[in-house]
Amino acid sequence: MKSRFLIAGAALAVLALPLATAQLGAQAAAAVAGKAAIGTWGFDLSGQDTSVKPGDDFFRFVSGKWDDRTEIPADRASFGSFDILRDATQDQVKSLITAAPAASKIGAFYSSFMDEKKLERVGLAPLKRDLAKLNAIKSKAQFTRFMGASNGVFGSSIVGFGIGADTANPELNVIYMGQSGLGLPEREYYFADQFKKQREAYKAYIVRTMTTIGHPDPAKAADTIMGFETEIAYKSWKRADRRQIEKLNNPMSSAELATYAPGIDWNAYFAGAKVPAQKRLIVGENTAVKALSALYAETPLATLKTWQAFHIADQASPYLTKAMVDSRFEYTKTLSGQTENRPRWRRGVDLVGGSLGELVGQDYVNKFFPASSKAKMESLVANLKVAMAGRIKANDWMSAPTKAAALEKLNKMEVMVGYPDEFRSYAGLTVVPGDLYGNVQRAGAFNAAYELADLGKKVDRKKWGMNPQTVNAYNGGLENKIVFPAAILQPPFFDPNADDAVNYGAIGGVIGHEIIHGFDDQGRKIDATGAVRDWWTAEDAKRFEEQAKVFGAQYAQFEVAPGAFINPALSMGENIADLGGISVSLDAYRTSLGGKTAAVLDGMTGEQRFFVAWGQVWRTKMREAALRSQVNTGPHSPGMYRSFAPLRNVDSWYTAFNVQPGEKLYIAPEKRARLW
Repeated sequence: MKSRFLIAGAALAVLALPLATAQLGAQAAAAVAGKAAIGTWGFDLSGQDTSVKPGDDFFRFVSGKWDDRTEIPADRASFGSFDILRDATQDQVKSLITAAPAASKIGAFYSSFMDEKKLERVGLAPLKRDLAKLNAIKSKAQFTRFMGASNGVFGSSIVGFGIGADTANPELNVIYMGQSGLGLPEREYYFADQFKKQREAYKAYIVRTMTTIGHPDPAKAADTIMGFETEIAYKSWKRADRRQIEKLNNPMSSAELATYAPGIDWNAYFAGAKVPAQKRLIVGENTAVKALSALYAETPLATLKTWQAFHIADQASPYLTKAMVDSRFEYTKTLSGQTENRPRWRRGVDLVGGSLGELVGQDYVNKFFPASSKAKMESLVANLKVAMAGRIKANDWMSAPTKAAALEKLNKMEVMVGYPDEFRSYAGLTVVPGDLYGNVQRAGAFNAAYELADLGKKVDRKKWGMNPQTVNAYNGGLENKIVFPAAILQPPFFDPNADDAVNYGAIGGVIGHEIIHGFDDQGRKIDATGAVRDWWTAEDAKRFEEQAKVFGAQYAQFEVAPGAFINPALSMGENIADLGGISVSLDAYRTSLGGKTAAVLDGMTGEQRFFVAWGQVWRTKMREAALRSQVNTGPHSPGMYRSFAPLRNVDSWYTAFNVQPGEKLYIAPEKRARLW
């Protein structure tokens, strides 16, 4: 099942793991009682290590004792505030799913996942039916058609596609094409020394899988698959290059694509994908697509079928027997460092919540998201947009024409809070009790068809790219919108009973973060309408890029694991959004005081509480394997660094905590990055 290939916006976090039911109950009780869910005013004082100076190690000052007493659960790659809230939300969603009628789509889908005895009886029969279809293929043209048809179902493709707003006419949906075909997380995993262990585990997993599905020579098959994917890796773009909008914006027609990359029979591919000839599509990693097309042409059909058989089995394995699930986990744990698989019910809740996203989401908001939270959040967003406008106007490095264009973009930026205005229908999806494999396949195909139906149509900017029960937020990129699902509007991010300084430092920082994505190193290349266009003067762009380099050099110094450093070229957008977001939110917090001085609580001033609330949000512990993966594959810096790295460039942080020269985090004023 392939992911989307779009020039899109950015999300707050990509770390994924999940509080305990008791903790969830305590939060709910606190809300009813009108008390803050965490501490007395929204911050966990017991987690602090006040023996450490904020200017030496702000992460430990905010979370040192929490860090000392917290162990990463065996079934996690990381653990922190995001995970705690995801666990709490997952408990909420579980209560909805398990209460659903057995005959309902939600109830039937979940029970089909949880019925392990039935899965053992069925065995590999449904997988073998899919493999039989693959085995029946006799020509490269048939395989190409099969590959095109894999969107949304089990199977892989050397190129992938998705639907999104056109870079030139953001009112219209077009197809985006891009590189694909790898089994390991990123190209560097195939040849970098630091990922040798992961490569070996992957190859051993391939051998086990090919043995299970009856391949006559599993070891040779593994060599073939690894060799083919290594060739794909060498021809693929680096992750950092795939962030650059101007590099990805390569429009052409279907006919032009066929001339540019002739190694693939594009008519067969698009016929399989049920996509008609296009006058305009966007080819992202164009040189990689060209090279992969040539590789495809020279690769024997037998190699392609062996590679495809493995990926069908790999993607199907979580929905088959325990032996298949365990074999896959034996490999994936080397990527994350976790030693136990997540409990089955958590995996089931994730599956149903993803496959039937807005169907589950509608029940979620009805039960767990009060209208008062939506109203307060909308007010906070409005305040943050006003603060951002103020920062743009006061900006001393930007000229008047660029300021005017920036203000226009900010003014047109749409805000979505909690849930969609209209929930999508799942009426056309068939869920069969006891048929997990079929349910997953049908849901995947149904959701892929839902996306494909937008091709050639006007962009519906009211559609959501995340479900209401998702603990995250995002900027819609070419749609110029910011979206905050209901689930993130809970402690420690948002608590209607917490101190205002906490809410501004936490959810305010998140709001600001998403606003700033419209003006980060890539968002600044998109105008108010959502079109990819350079609306900056050359001088302004040069000043911005100079400051971005200063900022990036700070992050490049952070060694997260032996020999593994944060890559500023990969994480620049998220780092800029953190710095700008906290700066904008601080302005909004000050405005909210109405000229008054905030009270001192537990010895902390209002601005100190603001900054520690930001730090509390980014409480994180990560295993070494997860850290290495994060800095090589993810656009976000690890959470513990996000807690302090942007603050080193905020003058008010120095004032709030009396940070002085000689302290480890101190940066001289003239060397601080001045962006948003």
